Amino acid sequence: MIRDDIKAAQVAAMKAGDKESRAAISLIQAAIKNRDIELRTGTAPADDDMVVIEVLQKMVKQRRESIAMYEQGGRQELADQEKAEVAVIERFLPQTLTEDETKAAIEAIKAEIGASGMKDMGRVMAELKARHAAVLDMSKASGLVKAALA
Repeated sequence: MIRDDIKAAQVAAMKAGDKESRAAISLIQAAIKNRDIELRTGTAPADDDMVVIEVLQKMVKQRRESIAMYEQGGRQELADQEKAEVAVIERFLPQTLTEDETKAAIEAIKAEIGASGMKDMGRVMAELKARHAAVLDMSKASGLVKAALA
């Protein structure tokens, strides 16, 4: 499980005296704990790793947006700190699909559901997310789906 990997990395970072990694992993654990608290009101998640992956993907997205803003504002030291956090977070994410693999998955779904134009984009995206959300950057996939349906 990804949670166990994160806990083991936290211990390893503490023993190694790696303050940057330890701080980033603490942020990850706090975000996961917050997500767990949010989910208490609903039903228990079927797949715990999917919950953790969603949290990690959201954290990476937030940090990439921050990096862009810091670089626009001329705050390179803050952008570098965010990049270091992204590197730590991405250690726990599964390997994402390549662009060619993503295109192949889109074509398979497109053929399977009979998508023919832009009106079917929502259906294709929903199916793509259902099947490959853990190993796919949905923002990049959106552009590929548009290109495939155009």
